Amino acid sequence: MQDPAEPADAEDPTEARPEDAAAATGPAGAHTAGEAPADPGAPAVAQPEAADAADPTEARPAGTAPADPAGAQAAGAGPEGLAGGEAAGAADPAGAAGAEGPGDSPVGPTPDGTDTAAEPAAGGGLTEAQAELAAQRIERERIARRKAEREGPVEAGAKLSGRAADLLAAVRAVESGAKPSSAYFDDAPAAPRKAAPVPPPPRPAAAPAPAAAPAAPSADAVDAVRAVLARGGAPESLAGPVATLLGEGAAQELAQNPWRLLAVPAVRPTQADGFARALLGSGAGPGDERRTAVLVGWLLAQAGLKGHTALEAPVLEKALAQYGVPEPAAALEQSIADASVLVFHEPLGPPVEEGEEQPVRILVGLEGPAMAEESLADGLARLAGTFDGPADWEQAAAAAPDRSTAELIRAVAGHGLVAHTGGEAARGEPLALAAAARGLGLRVCVAAHAPGDRDSVTVAELLSGREGPGRDADGQFALDLLIVLDAPQLDVESAAALVEGMADGARLVLSGDPGVLGSAGAGRVFGDVLAARTCPQLVSRTPDPGPVGELVSGVGIGELNQVDAPGKEVVIVPVQDAGEAVHRAVQLVAESVPRAFGIPADHVQVITPGHGGSAGTRALNAALKERLNPGPGRFGGFDPGDRVVHVPAPGQALPARVVSADAEGLHLDRAGAPVVVPKEFVESQVRHGWAVTAHQAVGARWPAVVVVLPGDAAQALSRDWVYTAFGRAERHLSVVHGVDQALPRAVAEVLPKPRTTRLAGLLKVLAAAGGRPEQ
Repeated sequence: MQDPAEPADAEDPTEARPEDAAAATGPAGAHTAGEAPADPGAPAVAQPEAADAADPTEARPAGTAPADPAGAQAAGAGPEGLAGGEAAGAADPAGAAGAEGPGDSPVGPTPDGTDTAAEPAAGGGLTEAQAELAAQRIERERIARRKAEREGPVEAGAKLSGRAADLLAAVRAVESGAKPSSAYFDDAPAAPRKAAPVPPPPRPAAAPAPAAAPAAPSADAVDAVRAVLARGGAPESLAGPVATLLGEGAAQELAQNPWRLLAVPAVRPTQADGFARALLGSGAGPGDERRTAVLVGWLLAQAGLKGHTALEAPVLEKALAQYGVPEPAAALEQSIADASVLVFHEPLGPPVEEGEEQPVRILVGLEGPAMAEESLADGLARLAGTFDGPADWEQAAAAAPDRSTAELIRAVAGHGLVAHTGGEAARGEPLALAAAARGLGLRVCVAAHAPGDRDSVTVAELLSGREGPGRDADGQFALDLLIVLDAPQLDVESAAALVEGMADGARLVLSGDPGVLGSAGAGRVFGDVLAARTCPQLVSRTPDPGPVGELVSGVGIGELNQVDAPGKEVVIVPVQDAGEAVHRAVQLVAESVPRAFGIPADHVQVITPGHGGSAGTRALNAALKERLNPGPGRFGGFDPGDRVVHVPAPGQALPARVVSADAEGLHLDRAGAPVVVPKEFVESQVRHGWAVTAHQAVGARWPAVVVVLPGDAAQALSRDWVYTAFGRAERHLSVVHGVDQALPRAVAEVLPKPRTTRLAGLLKVLAAAGGRPEQ
């Protein structure tokens, strides 16, 4: 949704080949179209885009063009590979990841030529992470002086020929919801083996908070950037975004290092290469230190959009080679020496005997995610270690409504950090814990990913201070127990900010369903906490009820089970093409479900894999608006009464209703709370919400859900996507099914893409140092 209206990473542009859905099938035992509350027949239209623009784990296929080293582009091509071509994956060398992606990279010591700071110490010992970081920071002042001496003014070259308008189209595509293609990291390296204990790093002073919006640049700064862009043949409309991202000195920085244009999300490396050749002429080679330094950071940032907090050094070197960098190992070594990236050693396997060399994997990451992950690990260990001791909550446990809740209450009474897993029905257990703790006089806060649970706030609102208990004089939350629902949606930066806001001795419960889609941001916080096994883990015994619950539970273990749905709780609607899929979805929402189940259309949610295509959210929302709330869209495409999704920040998708609009902006009603979206943000932050992606739907539930799977959605499906989408339904689930056997195949075989993170290893190290046994 990195698209401002979709809080996830860059779009996977892969378009699946349309399949013949004539023999569409669904879970055995579910009702077929003959029994469905929908009318047959609909006009055929073009096939939809299958990719889920929200999905941070979507893979792109192998076989795309190899890297085009800087300077190798044809003279008459202009900024070719700009959004019109490269954003579609045709010219992006990162597209070759399918053939040799991160998952294929070796795990092992630093390649030859890596900076000595990244090598294991003699005698089998390891370089401590803190020593590495300190050494790198000491070097910053010297490096800054060296950079100033090395980087001087450069002469402008001739304007670049070609279609600079394509680059402008790429930027507008990002702003309007059609994001650029994801880069290299569709397949993650394998998860590390158990780390051997090493001395833990000291606790950072503070956790990184979510980044604030950059200050608006001055008019002079924008004009100066516009002049540099004009010299390079790039669209002058990029001046505002570039000046905002690079600051008041953006023009000088861009002139000295044209590859800094990659700071704009829509720009791809080959586009920046063309811009650099226009400014620098023959001096813009593939091995230019300025180019390689920017590429290293850009590749790590792209990995972050896929959920990784770091990458193995061989993976990063392979990616640099695919972008034409002649000496990738040396380029990475230079970035480490310049302290623009950080390097970490993770021991592999059990500790070795003295005198033997401990196998390690070398991880490289950007400072922000790395510091957030270390701060989070330290904060979790602090909460577990500063716990005052067991409390007498036995009376509350004895009064619990069920065994699972009683076990949760007892675990929290005796520990400062507890993990709790379960399906949607298990959400009642942490809520019962909160009620019991309040009854004991504790200050309690329940925070969820999305609004909706009674007596809860959202994580984003808690961190912002707009909701929740507030903070004391020391900046810490005024509470004794924090319960986080939807814990799989926590990224490392949000989780670190939460934990740093908790006082010593407070209790933290992380609760969620590990089978749902992961966080929009970098990290896999909940999964790493479970994998580390350094705190008690409670597994709920409460099953999700009814045929929908039975179906979803089967999906969670890789089975598309037969379900008995006598009340048509689960209905399968086979379709032949995207046009019929849209027709059936509108009919289900507007007529069939309200008539059969008494559920108003406003309480029926449509979920589909992607935004684009003939059966994506855009097409579905247009058809649903025409049927349910027709109007001219006089408020930037919206009318009073329109159902919308408001995305104030990546990772947040908040349902709302349009009320009105004026000079101030678009007025929304969000669960009874008035919200005004300034007019300059309406296009990027608001989109219609009758149909959403599974990533936008995670954390929320509706009485009825219609999941639309058009014929070319097969490549977008995975077990966690299906589990999440189907699990949003409380009473009724309709599946508009055009993917034939791809659905059971995805449930059985397509697992979530693993993410490369460091949190599990850090937690194990800290637990071992504190003498806490594995739970």
